[in-house]
Amino acid sequence: MEQSKSQYINPYLAGVLLGLVLLMAIFIAGRGLGASGAFKDLATVTVSAVAPEHAAESTFWGPNLSGETHPLKSWLSIEVLGVLIGGLLSGILSGRMKFKVERGPRVNAGTRLGFALLGGMLFGIGAQLGRGCTSGAALSGMAVMSTGGIITMMAIFGSGYAVAYFFRKLWI
Repeated sequence: MEQSKSQYINPYLAGVLLGLVLLMAIFIAGRGLGASGAFKDLATVTVSAVAPEHAAESTFWGPNLSGETHPLKSWLSIEVLGVLIGGLLSGILSGRMKFKVERGPRVNAGTRLGFALLGGMLFGIGAQLGRGCTSGAALSGMAVMSTGGIITMMAIFGSGYAVAYFFRKLWI
């Protein structure tokens, strides 16, 4: 059964609420929103569990392990955990919780999941090369009127439109 659009929050209200959450994060925690750092924390703990000597000596993993607190007790890890729990609760309470692969008529579920995995991996690599994810660079950067944040947002939308041209046949 198809859900009616009236069951979703108004996108303009959602944008205002997201802006207020961002403002509260900056005011209370002294930093904006972001997510990629949490996944680096998780990767650090994983590498440290598998190869502790390598992780401790690595210039990439080592600094993340040398802090006074456990890497997963960071602000970003707790934020991402809250987003996951909040999204799960929202789906359950609204009656929209179901497992489904969104895809176009010309692509099978395996191909769609493969592209999603590839996109996620490229996003993670880009977040490390760019020293932050889109939510950190664009949302938080634009909130403080950072030139880099504005350029990042324009690049995100511009590259999204450019790439969508080549992949539109998978969805239409």
